[in-house]
Amino acid sequence: MPTAYDALLLLSFGGPEGPDEVLPFLENVLRGRNVPRERMMEVAEHYQHFGGVSPINAQNRELIAALRAELDRRGSSLPIYWGNRNWRPFLADTLREMKQAGVRRALALFTSPYSSYSSCRQYRENIAQAQEEAGAADVRVEKLRVYFNHPGFIEPMVESLKDALQNLPADRRADARVLFTAHSIPLSMAENCRYEEQLQEASRLVADGANVSRWRLVYQSRSGPPSQPWLEPDVGDVLAELADQGESAVVLVPIGFISDHMEVMYDLDVEARDLADQRGLTLVRARTVGCHPRFVQMICELIEERMSDSPTRLALGRLGPGQDVCPADCCLYDPRPPSGAQRRM
Repeated sequence: MPTAYDALLLLSFGGPEGPDEVLPFLENVLRGRNVPRERMMEVAEHYQHFGGVSPINAQNRELIAALRAELDRRGSSLPIYWGNRNWRPFLADTLREMKQAGVRRALALFTSPYSSYSSCRQYRENIAQAQEEAGAADVRVEKLRVYFNHPGFIEPMVESLKDALQNLPADRRADARVLFTAHSIPLSMAENCRYEEQLQEASRLVADGANVSRWRLVYQSRSGPPSQPWLEPDVGDVLAELADQGESAVVLVPIGFISDHMEVMYDLDVEARDLADQRGLTLVRARTVGCHPRFVQMICELIEERMSDSPTRLALGRLGPGQDVCPADCCLYDPRPPSGAQRRM
């Protein structure tokens, strides 16, 4: 590999790793937001359902280990750093470590394949804030492009959907309905980004690859007040609708996520499954890409792409490869609620 960059930064959301960390973690997430304490305690119970441990940190460690092995195989000694928005290792601490190690120009992998304020612009704002806090303004951090339509993301999801269909009873596979799920966001956020368009395209590519025609994009994990419009339909509403229509089998495909973290394991594996059981639906959930070898290879390809003078920019479908540098007005959104408004997490 060329050496235009001297480090890779994995940038993620973070999560608690024990019962005593749940409330401090949620307080970090909710700082500056007008969320009732009772709602925070409700969300805390989701974590306690899994022993107070979010799986996201362990999954990031596994991804870093797999990525290290693949970079080594390719002859690259590029160091990998990891920083979180909301919990240890905090991004500012990671940038201090990078500065002390002499890093001056790093590429950043965000753990979301899509464009939106929450999944892109806010992380870039976090980087700027952490640089100031850490006194690391001279550590330049540049984001890798979105990868929602990269073969390294789509191909493992096609494989996952095919495997999930095989896990259904044989007499229900042909008529199964496939629901691609992603985190809902406010409509006011969605209107200023390509999140919905990119999700539709990724879902179509995976459905086509698995030869599935009966599919739909739905949303989960809504965290706003009823008065604020968010992307719909909700996965729970659609499951109920399908049961009312006499459908018998559903496959959930968490297309909006790259790992089985809390919003996949609780919102889909607990809440959605309970609803399906109550309504007599056979439900199977497809796995996320996680540390699939093709996905890990994709990350290395994105790194090599940015380091090359004549890159091969792989992308499937109609939308083409994403931009390397976000425009100044990309994914603009003011997350502050109206005065006096209450928001649910």
